[in-house]
Parts: sequence; C-alpha cells; structure tokens
Amino acid sequence: MATAFQVDEQRASPLASSFVASLQEPRTPHISPKRVALALGVQLSRLAEIAGVHRNTLANPASERLQDRLRDMVRVIMAASELTGNIEQAVYWFRNEPIVTLKRKTAAELVAGGHTDAVLAHLSELLDGANG
Repeated sequence: MATAFQVDEQRASPLASSFVASLQEPRTPHISPKRVALALGVQLSRLAEIAGVHRNTLANPASERLQDRLRDMVRVIMAASELTGNIEQAVYWFRNEPIVTLKRKTAAELVAGGHTDAVLAHLSELLDGANG
C-alpha cells in the first residue's frame, strides 16, 4: 500500500542515505534495534514501546513485526529530514514536537500507535506547502 509520502531515493541527501546505512545490523539485511535506539537517544525498553513490540522482541532483529515498525520510524525520520534539512533536527522533531492536527501527539507516539501513514500525510502536506 502506497503512503501519502514516499521518500524519493534519488532526492535523498547523502547524509540521509548515510543515516539509513548506519542503522543496519552488521552482516544482515536488517535494521538494528540497538542502532536505532542510539540514534533516537532512547533506551531499548523505550524503543520497544515506540515500536509497539515486547522488549524481548528486540533480541530478535529478524522479527518481521519489529522490522516493519523500525522501517516506519526510519521512513518518518527521513521524511522529516526533507523539511528540517538534517537528521538531528528530524529525530528531535520525531521524539518531542506535538503535531497539533494529530491530537497533539508526537510522531513517536503516533508511530507507536500504528498511525505512521497519518504522520507521513502530515509531513507531505507540510512539504507541499514549503514547495508550493
């Protein structure tokens, strides 16, 4: 299912591409929960909450549900970086800034609740406004 906002890989900055590559579990095709937690500046237990998985699931990076949720987080951060201009500000926004039109919840809270598409749609609208 296509989302309202897709990160255009050709437009993605080298910094963003480097960010995504830095999240890879060594010698696997998976996103590393430990590296995502480090990038977000959260403990693994908090990452499990944001991902909507049990903390023990983080011990199995190949878990399909875990990987789906980590990909959602990365997609939102990458989309936000298109607006903010850098990954650090996008991560800060993801964790801390309430989105007024989405019940004043942060992107992290919304992703945890399974509302990634709503966050991406919000970012798409902001990007369209910035470009239009």
